[in-house]
Amino acid sequence: MADKTSPAAGTATPPAALLAAPGYQVRRLYQAYLAAWVRAVDPTLTGPQFAVLTAVDAAPGRDQSAMASAVALDTSTMADIARRLEQRGLIVRRTAADDGRRKLLYLTEQGTRTLREADHRARALDERLLAPYGAQERGELMRELTALADHWEGLSEES
Repeated sequence: MADKTSPAAGTATPPAALLAAPGYQVRRLYQAYLAAWVRAVDPTLTGPQFAVLTAVDAAPGRDQSAMASAVALDTSTMADIARRLEQRGLIVRRTAADDGRRKLLYLTEQGTRTLREADHRARALDERLLAPYGAQERGELMRELTALADHWEGLSEES
């Protein structure tokens, strides 16, 4: 016999075990951030692509491996992102004179323009995201987030 009562349509409350799990809360934050990024910053330039452009702007001529480390990407993901950015005309990859396997990254004029425009919108998004916090609280929150990220990255490197 079929159950005559069906669950209510719409949203369900997450189980307490999920609410107490830091990974679940981080995933929620990341999903919300991605949605906000697409709406407020750029629907085609991803956060990792923006990070790569920012790192290349800060240190032009560094190789892909160094850039991957700077923006917390693995080397294969970095290579894919660099290839896509190059195809879009935002960066150029030049082979290092001393090692033909190393690719050195530089922004193009279009890449510089794209980064400047996206950076302005990204900083505005940052302000909206952190609006509930005062300057001192923002500093404390960023220190805590950085410490947590450092700790979690360290855990992933343990054998």
